[in-house]
Amino acid sequence: MARRVINKKRHLGLQQLSAFADTGRTFLGPVKSSKFIIDEESHESVVVGSTVRLLESLDLSSAVGQLLSEAVQAQHNTYRTGASTLLLLVGAWSSAVEECLHLGVPMSLIVSGMSEGLDSCIEEVTSLQVPVHDVFAHIDSTEVFSELESLNVSLCPFLQIPSNTGLILKKHDLKDVASQSLTTYSLSGIPVKSAKLFRPQATVDADKNTSQTPQTLRNSLLAGGRCRQSVLTHSRHCNREASDQWTSKHGAAAPQTDSCSDLGELAAGLSHGDHSSMRLVEGAVRLQHQNTSVCQGSWTMPFTFDISRVFTCCLPGLPETFSCVCPGYVTVVSMFSATVLEDLQNQPLGVVLIEGDLTENYRHLGFNKSANVQTVLESMKKLQQDSSEELWTSHVLQVLVKFNVNLVLVQGTVSEHLTAKCVHTKRLVIGSVNGSVMQAFAEASGAVQVSYITQVSENSVGRGVSVTFWRSSPLDVGDGISRMAILLKTEGINLVTVVLTDPVTAQMQTKEDRFWTCAYRLHCALKEHKVFLGGGAVEFLCLSHLQILMEQPLNKGDQICSGGLHNTSSWLASSLALYRPTVLKCLADGWHKYLSTVVCNTANYSSEFEARTFIQHHLQNATDSGSPSSYILNEYSKLNSGVFNSGISNKPEQIPRVYDIVTPKIEAWRRALDLVLLVLQTDSEIITGSGHTQIKSQESEGFLFL
Repeated sequence: MARRVINKKRHLGLQQLSAFADTGRTFLGPVKSSKFIIDEESHESVVVGSTVRLLESLDLSSAVGQLLSEAVQAQHNTYRTGASTLLLLVGAWSSAVEECLHLGVPMSLIVSGMSEGLDSCIEEVTSLQVPVHDVFAHIDSTEVFSELESLNVSLCPFLQIPSNTGLILKKHDLKDVASQSLTTYSLSGIPVKSAKLFRPQATVDADKNTSQTPQTLRNSLLAGGRCRQSVLTHSRHCNREASDQWTSKHGAAAPQTDSCSDLGELAAGLSHGDHSSMRLVEGAVRLQHQNTSVCQGSWTMPFTFDISRVFTCCLPGLPETFSCVCPGYVTVVSMFSATVLEDLQNQPLGVVLIEGDLTENYRHLGFNKSANVQTVLESMKKLQQDSSEELWTSHVLQVLVKFNVNLVLVQGTVSEHLTAKCVHTKRLVIGSVNGSVMQAFAEASGAVQVSYITQVSENSVGRGVSVTFWRSSPLDVGDGISRMAILLKTEGINLVTVVLTDPVTAQMQTKEDRFWTCAYRLHCALKEHKVFLGGGAVEFLCLSHLQILMEQPLNKGDQICSGGLHNTSSWLASSLALYRPTVLKCLADGWHKYLSTVVCNTANYSSEFEARTFIQHHLQNATDSGSPSSYILNEYSKLNSGVFNSGISNKPEQIPRVYDIVTPKIEAWRRALDLVLLVLQTDSEIITGSGHTQIKSQESEGFLFL
C-alpha cells in the first residue's frame, strides 16, 4: 500500500488526466447529455454539449490541463470530430499506465509496449475498412431531385426569390411555417418536397457453398444494404441485368432498393444518431453537387464535398423547423442597413470586394509609412476644414458612384460613418465576410478582390449579384438588437449557407457544433474514399486482437514491447516476456472502458458493470470463433446498427448501419496515447533526474509547463 501511495503522489499528471477525462464521459456515443458549467465567482452558468466546449469552460491553467487542451484543440481544429474519443482514451490509458507502474513494470517497457500494441491494433483494423464506392455508386441528375424529395429538410423557407433567378417559391404562408414540416418549392421548374426519409431494407441471401472467410463476409455485408454497380436510369429501382451482374460478382443477391439512396445511407451511418444535423449536411452536399454539375454539364464526376464553400448562419429564437439549406450567402444586417433592400432587391447589382478593413486608417500588413512622403489625403487635410474621415468617406462614395456599385463586401471591419452614408445613397455595405465567401463571389461575378477602395477599377467590379430578404420580419440574434436576415446570390455561385435555428439561445452553439461534426464526417469519408464499420466494431477488434496477443508467447522475432531492438540483453529479454502480457492487458483495458462507456450511453444498460459483462460475452464469442474480424463481420450481416447497438430499439432492422471515419479516429487514438506517455515520461524524468530524490507535485507541474 505504501508503494501505491508514493506512486500516486509522484505521478500527479496521470491522476489529473484521469480526473479531466471523467468529466466528458457523457459526450461519447449517439446519446449525449449536456452539462451546466457554473462559475463559482460570478455564479453564471453555461450549457455545453461537447468535449471541446467543456474544456473551454474549465480551469485548465495547470501544465497537464494545458497539454490536454492543446491535444483536444488540435484534434478538433483538424477534423471537428474525435475529441470525445480522445478524452476518454486519455483517461482510460492514464489509469492503465498507473496500474502498470503499481505492478512494477519499467517505464521504458510501458512506453514501447503500449506504442507497439497500438500500432498493431491500427494495422489489424484495416480489415474493417469499407470503400465508399462500395457504399454508394454514381448519382444521376434526374435522381438527385428524387433523393431531395426524401430529405426532411426545407430549402430556404423564408426566401423571397427574385423572379429571374429560376428559384421560385410556391404556396408558403409564414404564419403556418412553425407548425409545418413539409414545404414545397420549385427548383428550376422541378418540384421538390421534403418528407420522411424512407429506405427499404434488404436481405442477404448468402451462397451456401461460399466459404465464410473475412473477405467473403465483408462482400456479403457490403451487399446487404444497397445496389452498387447498377446502370443508372430514370427508374428508381435497379434493373435485372445489374442485379445479375452483382450476384455473379459477389455471390449474394442484389438488394432491391433505391440506387440513389446511397448517399443518404452513408450520411445516416455517419450521423451517429444526430439525424437532423446530417439531413442538413446531406442537403448541402446535394445542392453543392447540383450547382457544380450544372456548370460542368455532367453528373458522373467523382462525388466530392467542398466543405470550405459551406457556411452556417445561426438565428436563435426561431423554431427548429425553420432550419434550412440555401444556395448563396445568408447573413444578418442592422435594421438601418436593411432599409435599402426595398430599392435593391430584384435587380442585378455591381459588387466590390475589399480584402481588409474598410476604414480610413487601415493599412495592409507590412505597410511602412515613409517620413519624407506625403499622401494625397494628408495634403488635402491642410487645404480643407473638414475632418479626414469626411474626406475619405466622400472619396469612397465617389468611387462607388463612378463604377455603379451598390454592394460592398468587406472581409474586415467597416467604418460606421461610411455605412450610414452608403445607406443614404441606397448602397449596402456588409463587413466581417468570410474569405471563402469573398472568393466564391469573385469567381461567380467576375469581381477582383482589392485591399483599398482606391484600387477599384471597372475590371475589378463584379456584376449580377442579387440581394433579397431571407425573412420579412426582424430577428433578435441574442444580443438584444434587432436585425434582418438577407440572402445574397448570383448565377453559378458555388456557395451554400445552412441556416440553423433554435428557440433556446443557449443551445445554439451546441447545434452549430453538431452540424459541423456531421459535415466533417461526411467530408472526410468522401475525401478518403473509405470508412470504418462503426458501432464499436474497430474498438472491439482492437480489444480482441490484444486478447489474442496476450495469450501468445513472445517469439524471438516478435517486436511487440521490444521497441524494435533486435539485439536486446538477457535482462531485457526476460523483462519483455514477464511484462508483455501486463502491458497489453492495460492497453486493452482502455478499449474495454471505451466500449463500456459507449454501451452505457447507447444501449439499455444502466451500469458499467452490466456493460462490461455484455462486452465480455461478445469478447469470449469472438475468441472462440478463432477469427474476431470474421465474428464482427458476421454480426454486422445480422444487424444494421453494429455489434453493440442492438439494445437501442426493439426493431434493430430499422436502425441504419453505423460507419466511422478512418483517419480522425486513428489520429484520436494516437494523440491520446502520445499525451499519456508524454506526461508519464516527463513526470518520471522529474522524479529520477540527477540530484533530485524527492520533488513536490507543484514543482513537477512547473516543469511540465516549461
